[in-house]
Order: sequence, then C-alpha cells, then structure tokens
Amino acid sequence: MSRIARARLNGFLDMLAAERGAARNTLEAYQRDVDDYLEFLGGRALDAVEADDIRAWLADISARGLKASSAARRLSAVRQFHRFLYTEGFSPGDPSAAIEGPRQGRPLPKVISVADVDRLIETARRACGQEGATAAARLRALRMRCLIEMLYATGLRVSELIALPLSAATTRERFLVVRGKGDKDRLVPLNEPAREAGRSWLGALRESGAAESRWLFPAEGESGHLTRQAFGRDLKVLAGAAGLHAAALSPHVLRHAFASHLLQNGADLRVVQELLGHADIATTQIYTHVLDDRLKSMVRDLHPLADDA
Repeated sequence: MSRIARARLNGFLDMLAAERGAARNTLEAYQRDVDDYLEFLGGRALDAVEADDIRAWLADISARGLKASSAARRLSAVRQFHRFLYTEGFSPGDPSAAIEGPRQGRPLPKVISVADVDRLIETARRACGQEGATAAARLRALRMRCLIEMLYATGLRVSELIALPLSAATTRERFLVVRGKGDKDRLVPLNEPAREAGRSWLGALRESGAAESRWLFPAEGESGHLTRQAFGRDLKVLAGAAGLHAAALSPHVLRHAFASHLLQNGADLRVVQELLGHADIATTQIYTHVLDDRLKSMVRDLHPLADDA
C-alpha cells in the first residue's frame, strides 16, 4: 500500500471516529475491509480507480469463498471510503456509485420461545441459591442472573450490557439511559426482576471485597469490564443446565427474543425500533415475520368485511 493510500485511509478512519462516533471495533472492521481492497489495487492511484477495478476486487473476494453477506459488508466500507475521497476532493468522482452489491437473502433472526427464556431465567435464579456452592460460584451465579434479567428486560446490545455503569444497579427509575451506536442516548425499560437482580449482584460484589469499579460487571483486562466472549461462554453453560440447545443460544439471540416477544404481544414496530436503538426501521423489520399469524387473525376477526361464519 502506498504512503498516500495509507494517509487517505487514516483520514477516513479519523472522520468516522470524529463525525460519526464510530466505536473502536467498528473502526477496526472498516480498516480491515479497506486494507484488503487497497492491497488488491496494489499501487494504483486512488483518483484513477474505476468501477471495473471494484468489480474485479469483488470477483476476487468471491473466488476466495467469502459469503455474499461478508462481500456486501466489505463493499459497504469501500463505498464509504470512495465517498469520503470524493467529498474531500481527493478524487474527481465516486467509482463505487455504479456498483451493484452481491445479492443476498436476509436471514431471519434466531429466536427462542417465551417458555425457553423462562426456563433459562429460572435456572439462573436457582443457581444463586444452590446449597453447598462456593462463594466464587455464588458470585458468578448472581452475575449471570443479573446479566440475563437485564438483557431480556432491556434488549440491549451485548456491548452495551457488559459496559453498563455501576449506577445501573442503584437507580430508582424504571428505565436506563443507554449510550449506543454513534454516541446516541436512548431510554430502555428496567423491570422489577432486573432491578432486584442488579441490587443482589451489586450487594454480593461489595461483600466479596472487590475493589470499587465504575462498571457494573467489572473484570480484569484492558476494558475493565466483562468481555462479550466470557459472557457468551457462561451463557452456553447456563443453557446446558437449563436443558436448552447451547449451540443455538447467544446474547444476541436473547436480544432477538426481546424484540420478537414484544411484537408478538402487540408492541408497535416503531417502539421496538427505538428500544433496540436501530437508526433505520428497515433493520427492525426483520422481526415482522413473527407477526404473520397475529396479523392474519386480526384481519379475520376485526375486519368489517370478514366472514361471520
């Protein structure tokens, strides 16, 4: 990669961080995707790139066996990179504007039933009072119960959940103010079971003599709080204890369950969009498949021209 290309990429990443509030993980993903593209271009000047060059790169990553969804993500990063170059005056045009993305079907989110969520939560609650458990095991059980109760009550992204501040367990309000993608704040509900689980976890954490932390789920490591990987592993262990298929369960699946169960019970799609922190309602519409039967029954039962027979 040429020195100029590297400087342009760094400028693009700086823009994403400053103007869009992109998180570190997002910036690293953009860098990897655009790096791959620039390596394919070799030493070609960025202001001389044409649409055929981008098509050749797409053909190359397809030949490497990348799925359509992965190719679409990489193309999105390259589109934004070229738009940045054009907007900043580094390129006379945007060669990506004429490129069609790879066709892909949008997969339906994995969802577990309300009964399965109930079983998962009940298993987490029982583990907190298990006789003969060590102090460390009880502490882990209380943390897992708090994580599960809060995740299903709020529908938070796992990155938002593990980085909750200590105040999330001490608030007297029935909602949390969460800072999500793009540093945008939103209100999410906090039911009484989640609040009680938070208080129990925090009380046990302080009794254990753990050093005070700004995080609700503190841990050793660079971030200072629990990692997504550690939570995911513990959740699979809990799923196994609850008799559920552990391989099909993840924190993201519980977020999907939160949204799907709300819609099944009559919540408005716009409300769910706000709770999930989706900037575009099109992202939320992947959940509308769960509404098919309910909408059909509503039309059958409530439409004035419905058959009375």
